[in-house]
Amino acid sequence: QVQLVESGGGLVQAGGSLRLSCAASGRTFSSYSMGWFRQVPGKEREFVATISWGGGATNYADSVKGRFTISRDNDKNTVYLQMNILKPEDTAVYYCAAKRRGVSGNVLAYEYWGQGTQVTVSS
Repeated sequence: QVQLVESGGGLVQAGGSLRLSCAASGRTFSSYSMGWFRQVPGKEREFVATISWGGGATNYADSVKGRFTISRDNDKNTVYLQMNILKPEDTAVYYCAAKRRGVSGNVLAYEYWGQGTQVTVSS
């Protein structure tokens, strides 16, 4: 069982930066691949970024590639999403999620989810 709690969301102007954190409970955090997803009202939850259990493999949605960076600190049981050059279209509730085995951009592959944190980018 893994419990996830996101933090770091807020209101930022276009072009600005935010860093989201996701703190995980449980002693097996390092055995899970982690992902960030986002959702706006009326739309499906979409993939943002994913990182393997050891941090050696990452993958990003095309819409955030070059602007967002996913990382993790297994000693702190935390995964991060550094978001730079934010755009109004990045506005969404951001969720972190955990899955066993390899990285994936498929929302259905993830077993555990946090409650989400709101990110709002003003123009």
